[in-house]
Amino acid sequence: MNPKYPIYIVSKGRWDSRLTSKALEYMRVPYFIIVEHDEYNEYAKVIDRQKILVLPRQYKAEYNTFWPKESDARTGPGPARNFAWDHSIDSGHRYHWVMDDNLDAFHRLNRNEKWETNTGTIFKCMEDFTERYSNVAISGPNYYSFVKSTDAVPPFVLNTRIYSCLLIKNNIPYRWRGRYNEDTDLSLRVLKDGLCTIQFNAFLQGKVTTQRMSGGNTKEFYKSDGTKDKSQMLAEMHPDVAKVVWRFNRWHHHVDYRPFKKNKLEFNPSFVSKAKVNEYNMILREKVNA
Repeated sequence: MNPKYPIYIVSKGRWDSRLTSKALEYMRVPYFIIVEHDEYNEYAKVIDRQKILVLPRQYKAEYNTFWPKESDARTGPGPARNFAWDHSIDSGHRYHWVMDDNLDAFHRLNRNEKWETNTGTIFKCMEDFTERYSNVAISGPNYYSFVKSTDAVPPFVLNTRIYSCLLIKNNIPYRWRGRYNEDTDLSLRVLKDGLCTIQFNAFLQGKVTTQRMSGGNTKEFYKSDGTKDKSQMLAEMHPDVAKVVWRFNRWHHHVDYRPFKKNKLEFNPSFVSKAKVNEYNMILREKVNA
């Protein structure tokens, strides 16, 4: 199976690595990749041109960076993410997936064992579960590295931030903003309005740390800015729940998600479940290397 909603990869300066693209190709999952005008030719050398969307320049010109553009015109990936949102709506979809370009694999966690998947069925599973509820605005898989096989973890966690791989309901009244921590900001705005998020542990994404890879935000931000600015911006966006802290020899943001525990799932009466237990025809097989 494959997802019924479109997948968009936002990419910059990573036509050589293109980890998420390779992962989806391996899984035989259709996708679009959004790139900037001056990098189109490089991506077109290695990716089917039918899959490439060029970011219209007005999305960067009109983007709300939160801090003034006069002093720093860099935007980060937000404009491309907003373009993906609009593109999916124009194509008649109710939801869309948007992904970072440094995801090297996707996994299923079952009985405390993590298995790499070679099918897009996991996206269909997350879509179906999300659509059971009328007030889930964003959902997505947790990071592989955040879920230890030795720990007892639930299949999903409600009302926390969704990072890097997001299934977004198109009709929610938001758009991406800020040049840093856009994922956390969007999640918090959703939660503050009483909506819900679902972070799946049953399905996981393998994320290569941004600062370990060239391209993306590594070159544009972190090599020069470090982590202080991105933490400070989030604290200014959400001073009621976010603050800047010093941990592990660098600056981080800390967000208190406890106020959102009161947000409850609302069952969608139009959702029809065909089975009490549905494995979506997924089976475990030993991987054979050619």
